[in-house]
Amino acid sequence: ILLGAVALGVALGGNWYWTTARFLESTDNATLAGDVSPLSARIEGDVAAILVPDNARVTAGQPLLRLEDQDWRARRDSAAASLAEAEATVLATRAQAAQQRASIAAAEAAVPQAEAERQRATLNANRYATLATNGFGARQQAEQTRADRVKAEAGLDAANANLLAARAALPVIEAQARAAEARRDNARAALALAESSLSYTVIRAPFDGIAGNRAAQVGQHVRPGQLLIAVAPPPERQWVVANFKETQLARMHPGQPVTVSVDALGGQELHGTVESLAPATGSQFSLLPPENATGNFTKIVQRVPVRITLAPDAAARLALLRPGLSVTAEVDTRDNPNAPRGVLGAAAATLGLE
Repeated sequence: ILLGAVALGVALGGNWYWTTARFLESTDNATLAGDVSPLSARIEGDVAAILVPDNARVTAGQPLLRLEDQDWRARRDSAAASLAEAEATVLATRAQAAQQRASIAAAEAAVPQAEAERQRATLNANRYATLATNGFGARQQAEQTRADRVKAEAGLDAANANLLAARAALPVIEAQARAAEARRDNARAALALAESSLSYTVIRAPFDGIAGNRAAQVGQHVRPGQLLIAVAPPPERQWVVANFKETQLARMHPGQPVTVSVDALGGQELHGTVESLAPATGSQFSLLPPENATGNFTKIVQRVPVRITLAPDAAARLALLRPGLSVTAEVDTRDNPNAPRGVLGAAAATLGLE
């Protein structure tokens, strides 16, 4: 009986290993991961208020910290005043351009009038000169009409010169208008920059998550780039990074089911799915990648990070998850991952008793 029991146990164990165990790839070199966002100051100033307690849940856009904003408000107001002045200058130059166009129109109308006057004076001068030559007109009258002709010709020249001057002045005024518009656009951009700088006095959460790692203190003077606080993702936006040995990847591919055991949950299991495999081993992404072509070579089994998506089917347990926690991941690489995983179930499947 004892030998039979041993034989049965060996048979069940061997069948389970052959049909199930050898396809279950597991590793304890795995952690929870998430996109933790460290928030730093974008402007210089003093911390005026801390608006959230440590380790509090926050929503996207919620204010976390506030810096003193008096100086930045003054800069914004100064930029707004400069923009108003630039806009007034644009309106003034546009009005000058319109006035100059009216002057051009008046000068253009004066040219035909001067031409008509010249023609009249020329005809009169010719007429009285002929009469004076023939003895039928006074010489004084002929001299007067000749002077009127010269005066009319000078008036025509003056009208043409006024027209040319009016036309030449228009491009100058239009150039001044374009320069005023450029200054207005520059002032508008300066105002937008000042408003952005003013908005940077409030540090806001970039997404829904948990605030932590606060380094800022009220009254502290901070500079651009200085870390103030961080926002960690909520549990539903976390995943597992499992570093499997290269010898475990032969049958592994995205979509396979994964069982995750979280140490912080007392070994409770969560379910997930293989999402992707890293494009290179972890050593290639290190600060100093190994160079096997130099020195003595010792073969070391490499590990490849595998990203595992957690199934959102255990919200109560997921609430305790935090990036960085240690987990154990087991990937089922069988062709039929829905087949029984237990010893008796595997035996029943082998014997066709399901």
